[in-house]
Amino acid sequence: MAGEGKPKLTEEEFIRKAIKKLRGKYKGIHSVYSGFNAAFKEYYGTNPVDTTQRLANAGKISIRPVKGGVMLYLPEDAPNIAENVLSKILSDEE
Repeated sequence: MAGEGKPKLTEEEFIRKAIKKLRGKYKGIHSVYSGFNAAFKEYYGTNPVDTTQRLANAGKISIRPVKGGVMLYLPEDAPNIAENVLSKILSDEE
């Protein structure tokens, strides 16, 4: 748990910091495989799913469903999957 006497990070601060620290060379983190879910539960004592959904709905983070969980991104780093696929389909390149 967070140290006594030290103010807790807000949930948004915690998630943004986790994404930046755990992503390595990638733009996002897997909620389960990165250890994020376990760390969130240890720090706050709650399940992160509701919090990540709420922050995603508010535009504070982006989430993308993947096998075994979700990918968490900062909004500016999230892939725009639909736009990328459409541009590939309409491209003249083979």
